[in-house]
Amino acid sequence: MFDRITFDPAVMGGRACIRGMRMTVSLVVNLVANGMSTEDIVREYPELEVEDVRQALQYASALDFWPTWACPSRLCKPSVRPLTTRSISAKKV
Repeated sequence: MFDRITFDPAVMGGRACIRGMRMTVSLVVNLVANGMSTEDIVREYPELEVEDVRQALQYASALDFWPTWACPSRLCKPSVRPLTTRSISAKKV
């Protein structure tokens, strides 16, 4: 489904990247959110293609669409964080 979105622990710490490059999906989404058009992004980052920007936005949209417990493994990288007493903060009343 997202053939241009890649995950590699050796590239950007395993974050969602575009075609194995050091260009994260979150950067592309941030550029669009801050008003850049697809054409502006491709002009500013010539290593990107229009389809890269489109898939980055579709991927981000798919992550928001699927609840964490139902997200298909082919769309999301697993995020496992062991539960420890430090990760649970008690509220003081």
